[in-house]
Amino acid sequence: MAAARRCWCVVNNPRISTPVGLRSLSTAQVLASGHNRWSKIKHDKIKIDAVRSKERAQWSRSIQEAVKKNGGDPTSNSELSTLVAQAKKSGFPKDLIERAIAKGKGLSLSGDPLQTITVEAMLPPSVSAIIECQTDNKKRTLEDLRLLLKGAGGMITPTSHLFDRKGHIMLESKGELEEEQIMEHVIEAGALDMELGKDRRSLSVYTNPNEMASIAQSLSASLGLNMGSSEIIWVARPEFVVDMEEAEEEPRLALDEIISKLQCSLISALSPAKGEIGQIEGDSSVQAVYHNAV
Repeated sequence: MAAARRCWCVVNNPRISTPVGLRSLSTAQVLASGHNRWSKIKHDKIKIDAVRSKERAQWSRSIQEAVKKNGGDPTSNSELSTLVAQAKKSGFPKDLIERAIAKGKGLSLSGDPLQTITVEAMLPPSVSAIIECQTDNKKRTLEDLRLLLKGAGGMITPTSHLFDRKGHIMLESKGELEEEQIMEHVIEAGALDMELGKDRRSLSVYTNPNEMASIAQSLSASLGLNMGSSEIIWVARPEFVVDMEEAEEEPRLALDEIISKLQCSLISALSPAKGEIGQIEGDSSVQAVYHNAV
């Protein structure tokens, strides 16, 4: 240690020249360590934000579904009342709850009717996506999305030919479901595919879009299951699926980050003051993000 201190003094004393062949102490390792620490913090934050965004998107979707089924008044809609209470308890902001209720009615917070628009895009790294939005200002929403995608290295471009439109039905049971017992009913009803939830109390069924309503009613009656939700979705064709499991961490995190921003329904745009990407509070145009990464 004494030798090391002597070398440091020789190198840093302006009145003494550095002897030939003497190497100065390097701080590169310290900088690298700091960089790695910041990188880890950033990566952890992206993962946490992605989880939070997904949770918020699920709350918003559930509230909208409840409003569509039984109206937007929590006093006369028990399902909505329960969802609102649970959402508040989980930390879902009040303004987003109000926005979700309005969207369930097909209105913006100001009471203007909403338009549905579909945006096709490529996300980094080479992931195809379809973004569905509801907005009272189509031009603004398209511009916001374009800026967000550009800032993340993506772009708006045709991708729908890589996906199929399918009906998606969610059915719920009070007890555990047996796959073999329900498969017969699912096939007989004319469904394309099915998937049991991890808790074996929920059932996802995929159908042709024009057969979704009739199959939902048939399965609910024959299996004695409660209807959770039903919607038309985009499903990536198997031959175009992008496997991200073996991709490097940076591309996976970049994809997680942009999808979480979209799913959170907080569209990003260029800040006029700083010229940097920032979130616009109160703009909840994005309804769903479908992509072909697994």
